Amino acid sequence: MSTESSLTPVADGADLLALVEIALEEARALGASPAEAAVSVDVGLSASVRLGEIDTVEYQRDRGMGVTVYFGTRKGSASTADLGAAALRETVGKACSIARFTSEDSCAGLADPDTLATDVPDLDLSHPWDLTPERACELALECEAAALAVDPRITNSEGAAVSSHRGIRAYGNTHGFLRCYPGSVHSVSCAVLGSEGDAMERDYWYSTVRDWRELEAVASVGRLSGERAVRRLGARKVATTRAPVLFSPEVARGLIGHFIGAIRGGSQYRRASFLLDAAGQQVFPDWFSISERPHLPKALASAPFDHEGVATRDRELVEAGVLLGYVLGSYSARKLGLRTTGNAGGTHNLMVRGNGGDLAEMLRRMDRGLLVTELMGQGVNGVTGDYSRGAAGFWVEGGRIEYPVHEVTVAGNLKDVYRNIVSVGNDVDLRGGIRTGSILVGEMTIAGD
Repeated sequence: MSTESSLTPVADGADLLALVEIALEEARALGASPAEAAVSVDVGLSASVRLGEIDTVEYQRDRGMGVTVYFGTRKGSASTADLGAAALRETVGKACSIARFTSEDSCAGLADPDTLATDVPDLDLSHPWDLTPERACELALECEAAALAVDPRITNSEGAAVSSHRGIRAYGNTHGFLRCYPGSVHSVSCAVLGSEGDAMERDYWYSTVRDWRELEAVASVGRLSGERAVRRLGARKVATTRAPVLFSPEVARGLIGHFIGAIRGGSQYRRASFLLDAAGQQVFPDWFSISERPHLPKALASAPFDHEGVATRDRELVEAGVLLGYVLGSYSARKLGLRTTGNAGGTHNLMVRGNGGDLAEMLRRMDRGLLVTELMGQGVNGVTGDYSRGAAGFWVEGGRIEYPVHEVTVAGNLKDVYRNIVSVGNDVDLRGGIRTGSILVGEMTIAGD
């Protein structure tokens, strides 16, 4: 293997913008009224190991363009992985052919010109890592070795992995918008298994960042994954009961994710949400708030504009427990008679404000109940809000962890769960687009023996 970096430079932003312009010019030439195009190029290197042996070394280079054209309110879309000029023109032609056969839709079209970003701030999202395959393997081996050294009861491994990806995305439309921005994501992860008698338990840990210099040390990631696996040995079921449930930060973000799914424009205009028409209503306790902060430097979900070129802006999504608005792109906004919120493609750095302390304090506040550290299954009904997930974690008595728990289910209705949130900790997990601490729910059904 070469000692030089295996990651060739990502395409220059000006080159990608020129490709977008070619597509838009072809759309105009074929008679499309509005049109938009997005092109992206991503490169990455990943290495994984298992039980001290190199498992995989992979290099990825992905590229593609998507084109959408409109003939009046008839829409056609096509995409290609070939970024040659001839292929781009052919793709535009296909999109135009599709549009001529689609139905009229009065809500279809580009984002309104006055919503488009006029300033594209540098959010410090791109930090290329000169990572060689050799070094990636070394780091992954070091990570797994640290996990296996934690305790003799760590007897098996699902492996450790190190990855580095970077790319650039360009977007333009016939309103005159033409912009691009780069980004990078680097990660280290490890999952191991501990055994005691006939029982076996698995756990993991990971670190993911924009700037590779800010990765948690690989030995620390491995050690923590091993400690977490050992801590779960001796797990048992609990008797079916109703009790408080404390969701650790890494799983608490899922509760907020279900909330975001319910207030997306698509769920609202399709009338398929357990929070239908909930804007202006009390959804959470009166101390609870969620803010969106799209321009945080180096944050994993930061973006200067959304997938339609709409400017991203700070907003308060929930204040004093009241839902202030929905999560909208241009199409869903028009369907609802509203304005886009700059969320075509998703939300950007949701911040859940806490009123509690660290995990130890949250356990004391719970006193008795279940600390959930892992969730399994997909038992969430977005229409009714019914929630039922397999769970593992720890039983707590007197504010102290007593023993590990597995093979139980936590259940409730999300509308009740949200209103019954007692506290949010300050132990915030930054490894995603939803930043929240641990979330304590006053009572849920815990189904076990």
